[in-house]
Amino acid sequence: MTRRTITLSIADNDFDFTLGAPEVTKYFNAMTQNNKVAPAHNLLSTTVKADQREALKPYLGNPVTTIQIAGALLEEFSPDVEITVKKPSATPSA
Repeated sequence: MTRRTITLSIADNDFDFTLGAPEVTKYFNAMTQNNKVAPAHNLLSTTVKADQREALKPYLGNPVTTIQIAGALLEEFSPDVEITVKKPSATPSA
C-alpha cells in the first residue's frame, strides 16, 4: 500500500497527515492493554505535516480526543473491503 495524505478538519482547522503501512503497523504494534493513548499520540504527531504540529498539540491534550482523531485517520486510511463471516453449516460433515 502506498503512502497517502489525508486531511482531517478538527474544530475548523485542517490538518494534513501522511502515512502508509509502516506507520500504521508501528501504531498497532505499540498498543497494549494498558497503552493506547501514547501510540495514538505518536501516530498523529509523527504523521501530521511538520508546520501543523504545534497547532495540533492542544487537541492531543485530551486522551479521548487523541483516540478520536487517530480513529478517524485510520478509518479514512483503511481500504474499503467487504468482509463477510460465514456461519457454519447446521449439518455436521462426516
